[in-house]
Amino acid sequence: MRTRFAPSPTGDLHLGGAFSALAAWALARQAGGRFVLRVEDIDRPRVVAGAEPRQLDDLRWLGLTWDEGPDAEGPVGPYRQSERGALYRAALEELTAQGRTYPCDCSRAEIARVASAPHQGEEVAYPGTCRDKSPGRSFRRSPAIRLRLEATDEIPCVDRVVGPIAPSLLHATGDFVLQRGDGVFAYQVAVSADDLAMGISDVVRGADLVPSTPRQILLMQLWKELGRLAWAAGARVPRYWHLPLVAGPDGSRLAKRTPGATVRELREAGIAPEVVIGHLAEALGLSATSEAIPAADLARRLRATPTFQVEPWRIPATWPS
Repeated sequence: MRTRFAPSPTGDLHLGGAFSALAAWALARQAGGRFVLRVEDIDRPRVVAGAEPRQLDDLRWLGLTWDEGPDAEGPVGPYRQSERGALYRAALEELTAQGRTYPCDCSRAEIARVASAPHQGEEVAYPGTCRDKSPGRSFRRSPAIRLRLEATDEIPCVDRVVGPIAPSLLHATGDFVLQRGDGVFAYQVAVSADDLAMGISDVVRGADLVPSTPRQILLMQLWKELGRLAWAAGARVPRYWHLPLVAGPDGSRLAKRTPGATVRELREAGIAPEVVIGHLAEALGLSATSEAIPAADLARRLRATPTFQVEPWRIPATWPS
């Protein structure tokens, strides 16, 4: 078993991130597998200076050590997405060679005007405006690269927590972006290529990423079927575990501005790491109570593959010191 935690260094470690990290770490430790840390810093303008070392320090403070990562090199590095551009370029070139991509110079405003207005929080469905245009035409702006979806692209997936994921989610947003007009590779490409190339067997993350899963599985299957990428040919598509989102004390979605939403805030308030681990473990179903426990002791208690809780966890309004 190979699990991973892949934080983006855009701020301090969020309790929702710690929740997913503990679950992925516990799966690996219970099975005697490997826990991989991968820094998702591909979108450089969003990266906050100093955030990566602070996040890693907070994970160590919690006792969640990793076997491979940016400071513990392993066989499938580098472990920062900003250093893996060659892999993503090869992955995109393979799809283009098979006629599965096309350039699109539509602006977001143009897409929004043509597409049906989504509900708040939903992605805008791309209407296919550029799908059949000549790729050699003159562009009004630097084009994005989109994946050409086919009607036969059906991706069944049974998540280990939420159950079946509807294959229709694949087509819900239309032909999706693989590379932005500014040259930055899209999240869907980077995370899919990384999980496949790094041999990740189990992806543990928040339920807000369920809609992305069919797209990522499709990309992995395409790279495997095309067969010319050495890192994809013999790899397997991971299993998925989508955890409920962490909520604030009042049940509202936890935001960075919520008091006590980050591990760093709890540290600075004098809360012991064993206390945080105890509450996270109970919320995940790894422990029957929220009794304080060091992560290493929790790992020794695990006897069977966890069956994670599916109810959202509300962080405590007050933490015992």
